[in-house]
Amino acid sequence: MSHYLYLVRHGEQQDAEHGIADGPLSERGRAQAHAIGARLAKVPFDAAYTSPLDRAAETAAIIDTYTQGPAAEPSNLLFECVPSSGEGAPSVYESFFSGVTDEAIEAGEAQMRDAEATWLTRLRDDRHTLLVTHNFVIGELVRAVLDLPSWRWLTFGTLHGALTVLRIRSVRPPELVIFGDASHLAPAERTGRTWYPDL
Repeated sequence: MSHYLYLVRHGEQQDAEHGIADGPLSERGRAQAHAIGARLAKVPFDAAYTSPLDRAAETAAIIDTYTQGPAAEPSNLLFECVPSSGEGAPSVYESFFSGVTDEAIEAGEAQMRDAEATWLTRLRDDRHTLLVTHNFVIGELVRAVLDLPSWRWLTFGTLHGALTVLRIRSVRPPELVIFGDASHLAPAERTGRTWYPDL
């Protein structure tokens, strides 16, 4: 039996480039949310959760109009966070962590421990769970499943509206089934990373 986790990064936020911490989706962000909603329309979701931040909650609400199963519930375990310190990371990441407080790192570590205990669990029955969240949270869940060093969440980046799927198996080790797939997005809708091949 398997627990399938469908991790979706929220759509592009309006005016995020101006340093606004949270807000509604941009027009392109709404298009991204509709595209991933259509892709997930046939998945028989047993549960769905979203970060409480506006850009994620709006993404989840659009996805809900396409999918089967319950509407997404807000969960603070999916809030945007810094999942761990950069201990052991290459020096190239020092500039990133120089702007993060110890308190923020401690809070992020505690949040992700609870998130992993909640969702990366073995179940007796097949289950499909949707999580609409943020880039760092997705990176940390992938890192945990692959049992990589604690700083390696930094090396996983996904596009807005991209899909990652984890399979938590009842007996065998967990699997990364899909990572950051954006095939449902038009080239003009592929935002959220500084580089992406024009596929």
